[in-house]
Amino acid sequence: MGNDYYIYTTVQGDTFDIIALNAYDDEFKAHILMQANPQHVATITFSHGIDLKVPIIEDDPADTLPPWKR
Repeated sequence: MGNDYYIYTTVQGDTFDIIALNAYDDEFKAHILMQANPQHVATITFSHGIDLKVPIIEDDPADTLPPWKR
């Protein structure tokens, strides 16, 4: 059984929403990253070289449906 997350190392200027957009194609999932990395919740903009846990989540099929079909 593997990890339920992978490690992402930040680059200068990263923010939780930018990382969420890259990891999940959805910047509104930044809260998932914040929950996994509570020690960095107060960080607005990351410096280079910070290791963050990025939880692996499965896509919800309902996310691909238009709102009237959910």
